[in-house]
Amino acid sequence: MDINLLFKIAAVGILVAVLHQVLVRAGREDQAMMTTLAGLVIVLTMVIQQISSLFNTVRTLFDL
Repeated sequence: MDINLLFKIAAVGILVAVLHQVLVRAGREDQAMMTTLAGLVIVLTMVIQQISSLFNTVRTLFDL
């Protein structure tokens, strides 16, 4: 696993947290929730790509 992936996830998390707080204080709770969900989807796609790579590696390792 690459350490850059952890930094990317942390950056997305910090950015989403700041945007969420700004939007909540501006009274736009709906947009804050959508921003949080968008951040979650972005992180999940990054993680799913890594899991797919792991499965492909295991599959080639065991010749399945």
